[in-house]
Amino acid sequence: QVQLVESGGGLVQPGGSLRLSCAASRSIFSINVMGWYRQAPGNQRELVAGITKGGNTNYADSAKGRFTISRDIAKNTVYLQMSSLKPEDTAVYYCNAHYGVDYWGKGTLVTVSS
Repeated sequence: QVQLVESGGGLVQPGGSLRLSCAASRSIFSINVMGWYRQAPGNQRELVAGITKGGNTNYADSAKGRFTISRDIAKNTVYLQMSSLKPEDTAVYYCNAHYGVDYWGKGTLVTVSS
């Protein structure tokens, strides 16, 4: 079992930056894939970025060039660095761990608004 706790959300102006953190309750080196998803009101949850056990990353087209997923294995933490934020990035961001089954955090709200 894996518990995930997200942090780092908040209100930011368009063009600004935020870094989200996801702390896992077990070694992330043992987790096949970890990722960030988001869900805006009225929309389905969508993948933003993922990172595999081997360190390979993938991004949604909307995130490419603006967001970076990374990890600190020693801290069992995965990050999502977001820059050049747009109002359409406003959503609840969820951390996901695929470890046999999918585990989810409770989410952190990101609001991009002037």
